[in-house]
Amino acid sequence: MSIDVIRADYTDPRHATAIIDLLDAYARDPMGGNHPLSAAVREGLVPALAARSDAVSILAFVDGVPAGLVNMFEGFSTFKCKPLMNIHDVTVLADFRGLGLARRMLAMAEAIAIERGCCKLTLEVLDGNHTAKALYHSLGFAGYALDPATGQAVFWEKPVQA
Repeated sequence: MSIDVIRADYTDPRHATAIIDLLDAYARDPMGGNHPLSAAVREGLVPALAARSDAVSILAFVDGVPAGLVNMFEGFSTFKCKPLMNIHDVTVLADFRGLGLARRMLAMAEAIAIERGCCKLTLEVLDGNHTAKALYHSLGFAGYALDPATGQAVFWEKPVQA
């Protein structure tokens, strides 16, 4: 079995197709919300990623078959006055789970963050995704508190319409 973990090239049609297909499979999964990507997202996502200097995608291939994806975006830590890297999507197709693909992709994500001078990696994970939480914990990720008296940080969202 051949496993390749690479930084995606948004101009490579094979990589572009892999990103969309893997993200769509993730979106259809209960951990991704149970809804397929819209036609507009399928059409516009890779060009939008390519236009962003802060976007990085990592692909895992098993015997040449797209099997895993990490999408991440550079942000900025005001408290450290340094860039940070937020891991936005981590997915491995069900048929390829257990091969260590997510671990390999996240190792590459960390290497890219170091290469960019980032002070930390951040990510969000659903409370009920015990498998992912165990992996992230084994890699050194943890919840955080600026002061234990104020409690753990919590990720919230508010959708907006332009």
